[in-house]
Amino acid sequence: MLPKDTALKSGVSFLFVCLLFLFSCNNSHKEYGKNVFSYSGFLQEKELRGEVIELDTALFRYPFRIRIKGDKAIVMDLHGSEHYGHLFQYPSFRYLSSFGRRGDSPTEMLSMENFRFHNHKVWTLDANKSELTRLDFSSSGDSLLREETVTLDEDILRPLDFAIYNDTTFVIPDYSGESRFLKVNCKGKLLEKIGAIPTANEKALQEARPALAQAWRSFLDYNPHNGVLAAVTQLGEVVEIYNLKDSTHVVRIGEHNEPEFKVSDGYGIPTGIMGFSDVQVTDSAIYTVFHGTSFKEIARQSGSIPDGGKYIYVFSLQGEPLCKYVLDHYIYGIWVDEATKTIMATDVNNDQPILKFCFGSV
Repeated sequence: MLPKDTALKSGVSFLFVCLLFLFSCNNSHKEYGKNVFSYSGFLQEKELRGEVIELDTALFRYPFRIRIKGDKAIVMDLHGSEHYGHLFQYPSFRYLSSFGRRGDSPTEMLSMENFRFHNHKVWTLDANKSELTRLDFSSSGDSLLREETVTLDEDILRPLDFAIYNDTTFVIPDYSGESRFLKVNCKGKLLEKIGAIPTANEKALQEARPALAQAWRSFLDYNPHNGVLAAVTQLGEVVEIYNLKDSTHVVRIGEHNEPEFKVSDGYGIPTGIMGFSDVQVTDSAIYTVFHGTSFKEIARQSGSIPDGGKYIYVFSLQGEPLCKYVLDHYIYGIWVDEATKTIMATDVNNDQPILKFCFGSV
């Protein structure tokens, strides 16, 4: 080898080492806790093709969530023009009725952030009214009737999601930034604060906690059978797993890192990527919908990118990455039935918004 070639190779190697050092200083050496782990790949990667479910009625403006219990399916419309919730027969998806009428009267809703099946009843969350409402099925089973409304304490800041812990307790994200979640009783009273935002952004923790909490907005789900509460960030790529039975807590951060934002007038303005949009904790795994699209790309494409995520990420109950499903549609919400290996999903881009995916073992 010529001396000039040797010098060139040495120079390139030195430059590579310098770049690697700079990258490590900027990214890898963030001060996270001992329970925080990174991930960059999955044990398996598979492609899934969706089957479009033909509906006999046009109802939706933005079909955001789907949940199924027995022979009933509910699809939530985030921007519903008249109603936020729609009840269907399952698996035929024959339309039955609508509920959660939009309006500002005491029996109407200003918004619906999420809904949950529990003990053959349905609970909904209205963030604009700061209310949780319980509905019961009619005697014929083809409609839902309003039974009870719980007003949350005034010091609980704008709740944007909820999970049902047990018959008397809810879990709600804490948007004050003082903790991660709140346990709230069936009367809307605060019982307990859980955890902290697992960020390495010490400056935001000290100076802009509410904006930090907004940037860390998360979707959550709880499974009472295994005691696992999972939360996934709408921005960035963070999965948190709380085992409420043994009090363990694991955080998994993907290659897109924690939520990125800037503070403007006290609000957190996103600057990174769209992350997760839904999560379900089954008896054996955690299923999530992931987007991964940067806000720069969304702005550059000016509405030409389909809305939603084309990936379903599956994690173990301890947070290990198991499987990455690559979809042929962009979706927002999911419902997983591990017994039949079926995933039902919502697609906000199409007039026929309900999809069915069949998957094998994870």
